[in-house]
Formats: sequence, structure tokens, C-alpha cells
Amino acid sequence: MTERHLRVAGSQMLVGTDVQANVDRIIDALDWAAGEAAEILLTPEGALSGYTHAIDQAVVMEGLAQVTEHARGLSVGLALGTCFIEPSNQCYNQLRFYRPDGHYLGFHSKILRCATVDGTATGEIQQFATTGLNCFDWRPHLRIGGLVCNDLWANPSCTPMPDPHLTQQLAVMNVDVIFHAVNGARDGSAWSRVAWAYHESNLMMRAQAGGIWIVTVDNAHPVDKPCSTPSGVINPTGAFVCRTESCGEQRFVHTIELKKATADA
Repeated sequence: MTERHLRVAGSQMLVGTDVQANVDRIIDALDWAAGEAAEILLTPEGALSGYTHAIDQAVVMEGLAQVTEHARGLSVGLALGTCFIEPSNQCYNQLRFYRPDGHYLGFHSKILRCATVDGTATGEIQQFATTGLNCFDWRPHLRIGGLVCNDLWANPSCTPMPDPHLTQQLAVMNVDVIFHAVNGARDGSAWSRVAWAYHESNLMMRAQAGGIWIVTVDNAHPVDKPCSTPSGVINPTGAFVCRTESCGEQRFVHTIELKKATADA
């Protein structure tokens, strides 16, 4: 048997539209992650740019340079949530992956973009472009993938397209760990608690169905109300092996142990 380890960290941080404030929070989380000997830090959906298609690309690029240079200096990798305008001039809701040495692996763009389900399909599906499903070789015998928020659970109230079961597709692609960036709505109501239960159960059931690790983190705003989903790490049996408190800025770190027969690795 070949034993592999990946020490992951997540920051359930406040995400707003002030890019520099977001940058400062990410850098603080990177310093903490480095102190915890984490190999990679996951941030929420839109953590750098804010969760919006109306971005100032020059400001986002400057913030991205600050964050990636700081991460490289600390030898901490990134699964960085941000909205970003690619050379095609289209805006993508992304999870960008960087190794600890700063090498950029590529991005996953949100596929199940939220929209109305009344037949008009208006919403972020009109605001963000998308690409196919990607995965990345983090190092030999360790493959990772990314999903953004609704990609994982295909919420029936905002998903006008069929559920393609992206976690299962990543499992077929031999992905070991899925990084899942969330920025979910919540208002503290009874219905928010229903949404929490739906998200939590989907994380557990889809991890178990795919036999795959999931690392997930939500936006902490507003700090006085529970998040839309738990933040933490789910193992391939569908159990949370670590999770944060449901309110406010929180962080977690966990060492994932992966075992696979050498012939299959």
C-alpha cells in the first residue's frame, strides 16, 4: 500500500466587495495556515473579488498578486475562490488552484450557476461563463478537484438544469479530494435551517456515494446568523471528521490520510 497525506486548512471568513479587505483576511488566514503546517488553504466562493460579476479586473489582479506571492513565500498552496475575467473577456466564478511553490494549476468554474426555475432562467447563469469539469494532479498519486457552491448539491429552488452529479464525475476521474467553496444565502429563518440540512446531507451522501474526501467552507457574513452549510472535512464514508462552529469567522485544519494500492495509484 502507498500512504499519502494532505494537510488541509479552511477559512470560514467574511467576504465582501472590498477587495483589499478580502485580501487582508486571506493573508491573515494564510499566516495561520502556515503556522498549522497546512499544505493548502481553501477559501469561500468569491473570497478575493467578492461574489459578483461586476468586478474591477485590475483591482482583482492586484489582489491576486498579493495573495499568491504571500502564499508562495509561506509555502502554502491555495484553493482560492474568486470571480475573474479570463482573456476571453468572460467572467467566471472560479476556484483557482496554486501549489505551495506558487505554480498555478488552473481553475474550476462554477457549472451549476444559480437561476430562476420558472422557465426564464435569469440570474447568475446569465452573468458568468463556465467551462467543463477539471481536475488537477497535486503531486504524483494525489489528484484534486474543485466545485463551487451549487455545483455540489444542485439546489432544486435555483437549478434549472438537470443535476449532472459532479461529485460522481470527479470520483470517476480518480479525484481523491474535492475542494468546495461556498457563499450561501441565509437569513436565520426556519427555511434557512431547512437549507442547512439539505446542504449538510448532500455533503455527507455525495462523499459516501463517490468514496471521496470533501473539504468545504462557507462565507461567514453575516456573523450573527448561522452559515448556509457546515464548514469542515467529510471523509469517504460520509462522516465529518472536523467542522467549525456555524456562526462567525472560523478556521479548521485536518490531515487527510489517503490509502490506495500502489498498482492503482
